[in-house]
Amino acid sequence: MDFMEQAISLLNKYDEREIPVAALIVKDGIVISKATNKKEQDSDVTSHAEILAIRNAERVLNNWRLDGCELYVTLEPCPMCSWAIINSRIKSVYFGSYDHLYGALGSKIDLRQISNSNLKVYGGIKQDLCDKILEEYFNKLRRN
Repeated sequence: MDFMEQAISLLNKYDEREIPVAALIVKDGIVISKATNKKEQDSDVTSHAEILAIRNAERVLNNWRLDGCELYVTLEPCPMCSWAIINSRIKSVYFGSYDHLYGALGSKIDLRQISNSNLKVYGGIKQDLCDKILEEYFNKLRRN
């Protein structure tokens, strides 16, 4: 199973109150951190999957600098998460769905343009599946 598939599989045991987004961080080919959105569960606006994964990786490495790490996330990061990714010095981001409303790594804005960042970004990884998961969530939310 590739890393994006591992991120997607985190959504199998997922709190239905949350927007279904999962992230994992890889260092030297090994997953060192994984998380899903927990904003509702934690009552914390910063509990996005990417932020939680970054916090976990920092603890694992005992360092806020995540040099050489890669982030796999099912949805393009928002401005808050993108800025944390840039500042943590993650080397590459691989995301599934593009976020045309809030995406901050190319879709709506690209925060790399206002930073001194060498962050590499690759979008559309397993996009059809990631899009389907989000679409099903929002359709169910609208029905309720």
